[in-house]
Amino acid sequence: MKRIVLLVETSREFGRQLIMGIVRYARLNGPWTFYKEPIGLKFSFPHLTRWKPDGIILRDSLLNKELLLMKIPTILAIHDSSYPRNLPVIRTDSRSIAKMASAHLLQKGFARFAFCGFDNLEWSDQRKKHFIRFNGEAGYETHVYSPPKRRRGGDWEDEQRLLFNWVKALPKPVGMLTCNDDRGQHILEVCKLTGFRVPDDVAVIGVDNDPMICEIGDPPLSSIALNVESAGYEAAKLLDKLIDNKKLEGGQITVSPTHVVQRQSTDILAVNDPEVASAIRFIKENAKNKILVSDVVKNTHVSRRTLEQRFKKTIRRSVYDEIRQIRVEWISRLLIETDLPISHITSLFNFTDVEHISRYFKKEKGIGLREFRRLHQPH
Repeated sequence: MKRIVLLVETSREFGRQLIMGIVRYARLNGPWTFYKEPIGLKFSFPHLTRWKPDGIILRDSLLNKELLLMKIPTILAIHDSSYPRNLPVIRTDSRSIAKMASAHLLQKGFARFAFCGFDNLEWSDQRKKHFIRFNGEAGYETHVYSPPKRRRGGDWEDEQRLLFNWVKALPKPVGMLTCNDDRGQHILEVCKLTGFRVPDDVAVIGVDNDPMICEIGDPPLSSIALNVESAGYEAAKLLDKLIDNKKLEGGQITVSPTHVVQRQSTDILAVNDPEVASAIRFIKENAKNKILVSDVVKNTHVSRRTLEQRFKKTIRRSVYDEIRQIRVEWISRLLIETDLPISHITSLFNFTDVEHISRYFKKEKGIGLREFRRLHQPH
């Protein structure tokens, strides 16, 4: 029986899902026995020495020389890029997270953007950098929360005042990405104090899709879901190999965004052009049908050429691209959130056969339906 030490936080959805994936692998390939240190790594070494673990999965912030000297197969769930390069890591794909957030807010019709993160945290800075880049590529500026250097003893009241002033000064309406759900909840609370409406004035999307944090928000917080459980499974699989041969070095397991879980905080269409707004509503209401651009045009009061021009100007996409994107996002949600057979999903969206829907989906997502479900659906 392999002995595995887990030094991962359980106070947030990321850590809980990571552990669930590890446990799922152990049940199928074990038996494994686990040691979870509730106090912290600095108190753990006497326990680790006596327990004689075969492998460890931990946060990079807990790694130190004493642990490395034990020469136990180890996988790091990293927050930043400062880690021993010989150790395999679990890394979150901040670029894809930012891209998904930008696309979600652009699809809503926003032309003003903002980012709120935490100071001097590399993972937050990466999400900020990529979000600014993707919005810039679409032709838009991003306003960034940059508080003054924190004074010692600063508390939530000080932070709240700074956020209050920043949110108040933002041009409205604005679509905002926060580095995680905790920060998103902070913004929702500040919006209450400023009197700005969410999502009408400030639409907010977080990251991690932590149900507790998202649902206590007022209104509930939209968030980007991550395939953390699948990453936990792959981490356990890699650790199993490391324990057996102890020769593998390096390697990376990527935590990727799967989809946006939309709640009330971004449930808005911020498009000033009434014809474009009407067209998008029609597409969403009929996404399961095999609608054509001509069908969309018929439900507006303008010509096809005029509607295409307005789409390009307002949301930087063609009508056809909008149809495809909305349909593919619906298919993605069904693949992740349900166990419906692909043949059933094919008939729901009125495709002629599985091969047809597969080509359609792969053109947008870059991978096939089954591979997408395997990568992103929790088991």
